Amino acid sequence: MSDLKLIVGNKNYSSWSMRPWMAMKAAGIDFTDEVIPFDFLNDNPAIRAVSETGKVPLLVHDGFKVWESLAIIEYAAELFPDRPVWPADRKDRALARAYSMEMATGFRGIRNACPMNLRRPTKAAPVTADMRADIDRIETIWHRSIRKSGGPFLFGAFSAVDAMFAPVINRFEAYVLSQHPETLAYIAAFKAHPAWIAWTADAAEETWIVPEDEA
Repeated sequence: MSDLKLIVGNKNYSSWSMRPWMAMKAAGIDFTDEVIPFDFLNDNPAIRAVSETGKVPLLVHDGFKVWESLAIIEYAAELFPDRPVWPADRKDRALARAYSMEMATGFRGIRNACPMNLRRPTKAAPVTADMRADIDRIETIWHRSIRKSGGPFLFGAFSAVDAMFAPVINRFEAYVLSQHPETLAYIAAFKAHPAWIAWTADAAEETWIVPEDEA
């Protein structure tokens, strides 16, 4: 269904764009993407021209627009019920959605201190109390889920909940937030996934610099 278009921000920095892009790509959903780079000084005028919220990601389907990462993922899952967007088991799906909402609404300690930047050289960041609480909770989710499923992803096969944590993979690695062996194994599996490889390859070719995210 090639009439699906996902409008995203800079692939190097746009964590919210990365989430639905990876979820759809990993599920084998056919779509095109369009990158509109951030322009903070001008309030993202090109983005506001297509998005009533002035934000990305934005999914466009036959003129119908859906925004917010989780809403886009759910729309794609309903549009393609035969694709493995979410885990197959009902209880696993419920947990996956709960963890995804936790990611969407929480973990501000890490998000504020460690902007996603796929080009950032690996360098340890000072860990505040808020960051430590986030790291501990995220690792609890990851380790418990993978121990139960057998991995390599949270519910065995890659699904939308893994995609929701994709920017955190970059943060954990780039800012050296953990050296736990189970965390490092999950990061390694993630970085070998074709959807991650495709997104980060595009990001590497970008030349835009966003000073606010060059922490």
